[in-house]
Amino acid sequence: MERIGIIGAGRAGSALGAALAAAGHPVTGVSARSRASLDRAALLLPHVPVLPPDQVTAAADVVLLAVPDDVIGAVAATLPLTPDQYVVHLSGAHGLKPLQGTRATPVALHPPMTFPGGPVDLTGVVFTATAPADAVAFVERLVKQLGAAVQWVAEEQRALYHAGLVHGANHLMTLVVQASETLRAAGVADPAAALRPLLTATLDNALRSGHDALTGPISRGDVDTVAAHLAVLDSRTASTYADLAGATVERVTEDGRIDGGTAARFAELLKRHRTGEAPR
Repeated sequence: MERIGIIGAGRAGSALGAALAAAGHPVTGVSARSRASLDRAALLLPHVPVLPPDQVTAAADVVLLAVPDDVIGAVAATLPLTPDQYVVHLSGAHGLKPLQGTRATPVALHPPMTFPGGPVDLTGVVFTATAPADAVAFVERLVKQLGAAVQWVAEEQRALYHAGLVHGANHLMTLVVQASETLRAAGVADPAAALRPLLTATLDNALRSGHDALTGPISRGDVDTVAAHLAVLDSRTASTYADLAGATVERVTEDGRIDGGTAARFAELLKRHRTGEAPR
């Protein structure tokens, strides 16, 4: 198996390094500078020497760049890479462009999941990769050894791919927090207990059936219920609610669940909130 060197002991790099080590890959070195990175390397890669980046690179067949997106290219340019090596970054937003000019074979390999700072089970995770043709077999083998799978995204579609992930994950977080705050304001002592079964089922249904799984007042054309919601929500949450409700109205209008007249009533109601204005 290939020798792995890790540049940067961030949460993703150290967890992925630990998973590769568990899969049988020798991790020959890791670079770490901050106290947090050194502590993380000690926790997740206890038998791996902490070395300067050039020494990590020289001892590896695969150099894993676990550094912030904006410095991938700058860091790669400083490393003594050779044509016999692979250089792999973990950014979702970037493809191969930041690695242009390096002598190693470039790979963009993104694990779409969260890394809390400890060990992570990658079984069943579907990595997203961009790589030249001569690296495809290597990437597929590496990911398979982690118990994961891989999908391929073209270089020019990386930003769109990452936008989809961020829109789904980060904005879901905002939505759940706003929903929890609203329930707490309504006197619900444990919003998570109220939301968990509903959100879990909804997410599963949406991933399986898409828009067909939609239920609720908009799909039923219940304008008065939505108006009652907007009347009691705080302005920030009402604005988010109205924006998402507008997108939902468009979909249920397109698929024929509500008629044009009902859609127009929704539009008139929502426009007073989508810019954060108070209802007239």
